[in-house]
Amino acid sequence: MSLPKTPTKPPLSWRNRAVALALLLCLGLGLGLLQPRPALALSDAQQLVVEAWRLVNQSYVDPTRFEIVHWRRLRQKALEQPIETSAQAYDAIAAMLEPIGDPYTRVLRPADYGALRATTEGSVSGVGLQLSLAEDGQGIVVIAPLDGSPAAEAGISSGSEVLEVEGEPCRILGLEATAARLRGLAGTSVQVLIQPPDPQAEPRSVLLRRERVELQPVRSRLLKRGGHLLGLLRITQFSEPVPAGVRETLQAFAQEGVEGVILDLRNNSGGLVEGGVAVANAFLAAQPIVETVNREGLSELRQAAAGQLYGGPMVTLVNGGTASASEILAGALQDDGRSPLLGSRTFGKGLIQTLINLGDGSGLAVTVARYVTPSGRDIQNQGIAPNRLLPEPEPLNPGGDDDSWLELAVEQLLQELPKA
Repeated sequence: MSLPKTPTKPPLSWRNRAVALALLLCLGLGLGLLQPRPALALSDAQQLVVEAWRLVNQSYVDPTRFEIVHWRRLRQKALEQPIETSAQAYDAIAAMLEPIGDPYTRVLRPADYGALRATTEGSVSGVGLQLSLAEDGQGIVVIAPLDGSPAAEAGISSGSEVLEVEGEPCRILGLEATAARLRGLAGTSVQVLIQPPDPQAEPRSVLLRRERVELQPVRSRLLKRGGHLLGLLRITQFSEPVPAGVRETLQAFAQEGVEGVILDLRNNSGGLVEGGVAVANAFLAAQPIVETVNREGLSELRQAAAGQLYGGPMVTLVNGGTASASEILAGALQDDGRSPLLGSRTFGKGLIQTLINLGDGSGLAVTVARYVTPSGRDIQNQGIAPNRLLPEPEPLNPGGDDDSWLELAVEQLLQELPKA
């Protein structure tokens, strides 16, 4: 008995073969469409934009802003633009950061980044104006002129608005471009249109000659009044040499037998936060200096060490040019009852920035924390009110021979000296 034969499939006809081949081609094409496209390589300029986005994304103090401004979409939008040069990358980064609404978080082009680093190290070339954005976020206002600078000699005062530089409106230029146009080679000149703080005053045009300005952030001298020896310690900026300079000055005061100290923080626009904290540590003993709050909402209380370099009587002079790190110092001295503040209300900058190098000579300034004074005061856009308001007009040459505020500070300090 034979087994039944297994039926065999008839060979494919040429028509069936063509249909099968077409199906395979279609399936192959379909699988190809499902595969991810190879990523396009980014140029160096585009990588700069991506890196700036990443750094701000991981360090900015208020990440809730990212949801409001559609932060990821801003990166995508930036990369959709032609970015072939570094200049185009900086413009794209600036446009990407603008919706955050924080004028202190910004891109620093190589010249701006280098100038800012030089300032923290103690020297600058230009007209000597320390600038900030006005409260409206558009105007450019003078925090303070640097001592001995062309701007100070021209009588440009704190609170003035810089309207134009070489005929270009500063409200269009913005903060960094305005500052860049004021800097330049020593010996060259720049025409500036200034609106004095008094809104009734007429704008005035000033021709300023750029100079190499050695900041000399720590200055001191002895004052003999009524048989007493006082020390004047003036700090114009918190750059890297300041803590050491303050220590040397206070040690010299002790050797001279100084009975009281006048700390002058007028027109000190800030600088390195650590410098302000270090100087506070010289005057305070185991007392709170400042409380910082980071992006996670975690706070850190900075406290002075147990010892202090100077524990005697002191008063502190402040004005509208006292800002940032100098407000940290002033706020600590006032809140801890260590020193009364004399003068006028301070500038009101309660935000802390860090500088980040982007690797090509440019950089970012990014707001990474907020701070409050030891008593919990948030001074952003409010400033610190002095214990004693001093009369206007404010002296234009702090520490000079015609400084009426300094003489008032001397009078108050003499009253606080121990009675014999």
